[in-house]
Amino acid sequence: MRRILVTLLVCFIANTFYAQELGDSKFGKGILNYTTKDSSFSVKFAPRIQFRSISNWDYNGEKFEDINQSFLIRRARLKFDGFAYSPKLHYKIELGIANRDIAGANQFNRNSPRIILDAFITWNFHENFLLLAGQAKLPGNIERVISSANLQLTDRSILNASFNLDRDVGLQLHHFDQLGDTFIMREKIAISQGEGRNVTEGNLGGLEYTGRVEFLPLGAFENDAEYVESDLERQEDPKLMLGVTYDYNDDAVKTRSNLGSYMFLDNGELYMTNITTVFVDAMFKYQGFSMFAEYADRNADAPVALIQGETDNTSGDIVLTGKAFNVQAGYLFQNNWEIAGRFTSNDYEEISEKLDEKMYTIGVNKYIVGHKLKIQSDINYATKNGVANNIYWTSGFELHF
Repeated sequence: MRRILVTLLVCFIANTFYAQELGDSKFGKGILNYTTKDSSFSVKFAPRIQFRSISNWDYNGEKFEDINQSFLIRRARLKFDGFAYSPKLHYKIELGIANRDIAGANQFNRNSPRIILDAFITWNFHENFLLLAGQAKLPGNIERVISSANLQLTDRSILNASFNLDRDVGLQLHHFDQLGDTFIMREKIAISQGEGRNVTEGNLGGLEYTGRVEFLPLGAFENDAEYVESDLERQEDPKLMLGVTYDYNDDAVKTRSNLGSYMFLDNGELYMTNITTVFVDAMFKYQGFSMFAEYADRNADAPVALIQGETDNTSGDIVLTGKAFNVQAGYLFQNNWEIAGRFTSNDYEEISEKLDEKMYTIGVNKYIVGHKLKIQSDINYATKNGVANNIYWTSGFELHF
């Protein structure tokens, strides 16, 4: 599969270079930017990689143990986007080729690598209305929707790790209203399969329904920077976005709505229950200072996988329910060095059988070409039920053509 992918990629690049003259594009704008002479379609190809070095010290109840050191390619992506036939019809294809990108083979995706991240089209069919069809991120918490290329710290928070909504296959409808001189309101709704990305064996439970409303009372962020961490644009005026998301996964079959592991009964059948997730979040930026906060709440109608009518015939699969809060802030100096900090608290319901978590993070970044070329480093201190769990230090770089 990888050989075929690489061969197609090489052929595409060779053909594109043959078909176009040398352009004046610069670093960070994609390796290839091509538009046909008749403007019937365009394509931009922009690969990226993330390298990470991780040093970890686990706490054994009495002291921190010796260092555990590792290196990894956290992400390796191939991204294609542009328009087809009309500038109103856009497309995006993003492929993941790092181990952590493709992991998750199971009987519901024919035991194949999960290479496809995004594969969708968007159609601006009328004024401020946009229809999306395909596999894409659901309109969930702001931290998840922000690209991993545009993070202020080396990775997302433990709130996102336990409570986020992931990519899924389905339809989305986006709309925005301009209310007065500056006030903007956006509405996003989605109907999706409910099992996450790359599922090939049909709809396993019910459908998933997601709705999100965003309010920008101080007007639009410069260069749509509300979905970029850090204030690289150095917003001249204060900018604020407030968002609320409601998600209902009917007959969900995974422990974290459309994420996590599949839930099975003792008889081998999939267990299904209705899962509700709510997010409230905010993003603020002003002259180099940035801050965002988010709250998550997940519950399920029947979180324990039990055969109906029985009380003790459980497979051990349980929906991860609870609440979480995350706040993150940073300041970007004129020399493009940045300091940032984050606090996250995950409080799980007792039935989840998981210890409450807290994490404290301090980071330092150097932006060479914005988020396209940067060096990052942060140190994290984590606790479980108020007791030290581990300390880990992460550093690395992002290279995004």
